[in-house]
Amino acid sequence: MPNAPTPLPDLTLVLGGARSGKSRFAEGLVTALGGPRIYVATSQIWDAEMAERVARHRDDRGPDWRTIEEPLDLRGALRAHAAEGCGLLVDCLTLWLTNLMMADSDVDAETAALVELLPTLPGRVVLVSNEVGLGIVPDNALARRFRDHAGRLHQAVAAVAPRVVLTVAGLPIYAKGRAL
Repeated sequence: MPNAPTPLPDLTLVLGGARSGKSRFAEGLVTALGGPRIYVATSQIWDAEMAERVARHRDDRGPDWRTIEEPLDLRGALRAHAAEGCGLLVDCLTLWLTNLMMADSDVDAETAALVELLPTLPGRVVLVSNEVGLGIVPDNALARRFRDHAGRLHQAVAAVAPRVVLTVAGLPIYAKGRAL
């Protein structure tokens, strides 16, 4: 009897601009699975305004989510918490990228290692990231490096993700794959 085909990993990349509805959409993908929900937060709280944003996001998600705060070792958090029957949301890749750049990490190596890991993860994994390449060219070298790293990160993740969604004005546009 021939082997049954291996199902594609349940991996989704959700991109969008600021306030595009990407996080809400991604949370819906994880919630639709049922079962445990894990939110991997990559943000670092640098000021009172960011602390307020984090608290609001936590309140909006509600008590059914377990939050893991991991600004740098995203691969470690994914290996430790991705599991069959579990939904895991990473919010967001661009904050993780910022943290890597601020720590003088090798962004290209970290990106390659993340992309290698993603297809091996069990359960539903949804990655959120800000699409920053649609605007004007930034006026300083650091911002241009960030935009370029983000573009390469998104392309690499999109290449291995069976589903890529762009959110615009709260609406999902499926760039790759199909709706669940």
